[in-house]
Amino acid sequence: MEVAREAEHRFGKKVSWGVECGTERALFTHVAAPVMTRLRQPERQVLDTLVAAGVARSRSDALAWCVRLVQRHTDDWLGDLRDSLEQVQRVRAQGPDTDPGDAPGDDDGE
Repeated sequence: MEVAREAEHRFGKKVSWGVECGTERALFTHVAAPVMTRLRQPERQVLDTLVAAGVARSRSDALAWCVRLVQRHTDDWLGDLRDSLEQVQRVRAQGPDTDPGDAPGDDDGE
């Protein structure tokens, strides 16, 4: 608690804190910040479905649930993305050599 108080004083912001012991984790405080987002109808329907199914109490809770789900799968997704980028680099390396001055959008008026 003392560390949190010192951090709040130093940074002038509220600080969330908790403890973790092995696989157990307990948050004693948390700061929920409102976030504005613009969603199209199909995206809102996803949130409404989660609310109707009882997964979340509100659209806000449903959106937080979605973010946590993505967060759990981030490592797998980023690994797949890195693999894809490596494949793109391999394909580019197999392509014709180009002069760096001939890059698309490099218009020097000549």
